Amino acid sequence: MKVFDSHCHLDDPQFDPDREDAYGRMRAANVEKCVCVGSDLPTSIRCLEFAKSHPGVYAAVGVHPHEAKDAPADMEERLVSLMAREGAVALGEIGLDYHYDFSPRDVQMDVMARQFSLALEKDWPVIYHIREAHGDMLAFFRKQKRLPAGVIHCFSGSAETAKEYVKMGFYISFAGPLTFKKAPNLWEAARTVPVDRLLVETDSPYLAPEPYRGKRNEPAFVVRTLEKLAEIREMPVEEMAEITWRNAHTFYRIG
Repeated sequence: MKVFDSHCHLDDPQFDPDREDAYGRMRAANVEKCVCVGSDLPTSIRCLEFAKSHPGVYAAVGVHPHEAKDAPADMEERLVSLMAREGAVALGEIGLDYHYDFSPRDVQMDVMARQFSLALEKDWPVIYHIREAHGDMLAFFRKQKRLPAGVIHCFSGSAETAKEYVKMGFYISFAGPLTFKKAPNLWEAARTVPVDRLLVETDSPYLAPEPYRGKRNEPAFVVRTLEKLAEIREMPVEEMAEITWRNAHTFYRIG
């Protein structure tokens, strides 16, 4: 069984003491591939550097809504340069986060829209971070004439919201919260997404699945989320692994 962690942050300082060990545990758990996702330009560069020296690791580059307030004026030019580097497979993560509001909402929208336009121009897949902002994000998407390929990462919305994104052609990625004991809305969403639009991820070091909840997350733990998704969809875990493996390769245009 081969597993693909479609979204992680192995560049995070929480991995500084044992990054190589975490990578080794990932491979030992049959998690043969992962995408290390940037949240600003420096972290995007770190993801690219890690991917270059570690088989099975790819990188995404972008400016997260938390960091939108610090986006440089030449952001687009710098992202084009980073996306040209070996191992870069997507733009992200970009989007809106109204839970923390670390950047003003109008700034989040502007920086997201600039990156969206760049992805559309360059035909890049996009990783979206959307927290407590699905209304504004869906409204933005509905105004567009075309949408680049995209995934709603660490999905946290309802089944109806998931259906709306799927209608627009997006993939839906589930993370550790899918395994939580009180997550019926997520379970229902996971049941409604077509199998060819499903992805699994850790978003590590955050949101560790059961039975690791409350601890630092790492790519090896994506297997727990995969097992829960297979249970919800009433299929063998090996079959779900193959589905999400294939979907990740398709979305990220790997191989």
